[in-house]
Amino acid sequence: MRRAIESVPAGTWPRRRLIGRATLDFDHRHRRRIALATDDGTPFLLDLPEARILGAGDGLILDTGDVIEVAAADERVCDVAAESPAALARLAWHLGNRHLPVEILPGRLRIRDDHVIVAMLEGLGARVTALAAPCSPEQGAYAQAGHGHGHAHEHAH
Repeated sequence: MRRAIESVPAGTWPRRRLIGRATLDFDHRHRRRIALATDDGTPFLLDLPEARILGAGDGLILDTGDVIEVAAADERVCDVAAESPAALARLAWHLGNRHLPVEILPGRLRIRDDHVIVAMLEGLGARVTALAAPCSPEQGAYAQAGHGHGHAHEHAH
């Protein structure tokens, strides 16, 4: 079985080495090691040195030097809108306070469908629209490549 040993950002990998595409939901785009398959059914092992969040268009470099392109699959999501930017910011605060993955889009937020969270948001005045679409939540300040920084640390004073 071929092994994907490196991930590289969209637009930085050699298109001439493309051998397939893997359309993955968010859970399968946030892994270190898992058996996957390309859209045409060719199996491969995702075998990265550390867990990564893969974005649409990213390339998975195989141990052969070939590349599999990552695509974001449609999944059950909800778009969240509000009457004003301030109201939308308030909704974003409530989602962040619950440590939920959120994608920020122009004038709205996108979350993975969860009936409990939807009820909370509607109770706060949100307009929620359920749909099938890709979800690519923000990675957060501590998720940047090469930035192994956790929350627990000491500072010298």
